[in-house]
Amino acid sequence: MNNIRPYERNVYYYETDKMKIMHHSNYIRIFEETRVHFMTEAGMPFEQIEAKGVLMPVLSVECKYKRPLTFDEPFAVYPKIVKFNGTTLHIEYKLISRKTGEVCVEGSSSHCFTDLDMKPLRTKNKYPDIYKLFADYNGYEIKD
Repeated sequence: MNNIRPYERNVYYYETDKMKIMHHSNYIRIFEETRVHFMTEAGMPFEQIEAKGVLMPVLSVECKYKRPLTFDEPFAVYPKIVKFNGTTLHIEYKLISRKTGEVCVEGSSSHCFTDLDMKPLRTKNKYPDIYKLFADYNGYEIKD
């Protein structure tokens, strides 16, 4: 699974404020975009997981700001699964400016796996393909 590319794009104008820096709330959206990208790159888009009757609601999210991104600045996000037990998933994110190479934001999110009635699921036995996707992934090696 090491062939998964980091999530990359530029800062959009609508994400910035009058100072042309990205508004702090948008970094949480970027974490979500990164998760969606990761699932697609891993060969199991969210649509497939949800078609199986599995949801992944967010339990918590944290964001540490180091340097703001500015309008049109290119960046990459590197997710890393730091804890996974088949029922809960904890992901850390490093958002790096492609312009300067600086780490601009570090963050994390926690998720649980539920059925459509929001009851917790254990993926290991019931959904081994979903379990394997997360259990086998150990993050990106960041190369500048």
